[in-house]
Amino acid sequence: MYSPEIVLEAVLNGLLTGGVYALVALGLTLVYGVLHIINFAHGALLTCAMFMVWSAWAWLGIDPYAAVLIVGPLMFGLGYGMQRLVIGPASRHDDGNILLVTLGLAIVLENLLLAGFKSDTRTVASDYALEVVSIGPLLLSQPRLVGFVVTLVMTALLWLMLERTDIGKAIRAVAREKTGARLVGIDVDHVYAVTFGIGCVCLAVAASLLMPTFYVNPRIGGAFVLVAFTIVVLGGMGSVVGALVGGLLIGAVESLSSLCLGDSLGQLGIFLIFIVVLLLRPTGLFGARA
Repeated sequence: MYSPEIVLEAVLNGLLTGGVYALVALGLTLVYGVLHIINFAHGALLTCAMFMVWSAWAWLGIDPYAAVLIVGPLMFGLGYGMQRLVIGPASRHDDGNILLVTLGLAIVLENLLLAGFKSDTRTVASDYALEVVSIGPLLLSQPRLVGFVVTLVMTALLWLMLERTDIGKAIRAVAREKTGARLVGIDVDHVYAVTFGIGCVCLAVAASLLMPTFYVNPRIGGAFVLVAFTIVVLGGMGSVVGALVGGLLIGAVESLSSLCLGDSLGQLGIFLIFIVVLLLRPTGLFGARA
């Protein structure tokens, strides 16, 4: 038996971790909601962003949190170019080609990182990595708390962008009816590329939040994207709110599972919850039926 303070602390730290998970899933669900494709290169793109953050720290001495000001625009450009030059042309043919193209891009990116950085594991030595915030008897990780707050801010900014800006209205129009959007003069290809770029910016922010307390190697993105896919399906494919709620839920469940079963079995609870939700509500928590 665990004391209530230990259980509550585990839940709160899990929610904080789930915030970063949600940020990774946010880019994935945005791309699916607009482009209607499953991006298998998502994990490799996250790895690229993490290596960019590490490089900014190791070579330029830039703090990981500040590195997002550089990595964000670079990732947007990378995502925009990939969609406009590779994924977009492939989508004009068989839909199955898109899955193969994104899977191929993932393999190419991972091997380029392997060639450039080898298979070594790299970390960022930050002064605040082990800092904690005391709330009564509870101890919360400071980097996770920062990540949680940033995730809430990013989600709010994304919602405001989609609701209040011209490009946001264009994105929603294309997501709802591509042909109609094209008929009223919206550049659909540009909107697709911008959406993919915004998804990559979410990964850049997530990478900046992860690097102070995590490590990076050319294969690390696969571990996060597996959780991200679970969150997207759990919350509802294409739902921004679902990605946030699903990420928080997954984080709390993982933390409690680790507390009860040990770190090696911590993700067992994630997939049990995933199976239960699919059995009871196949569209996810916030997904709409077709």
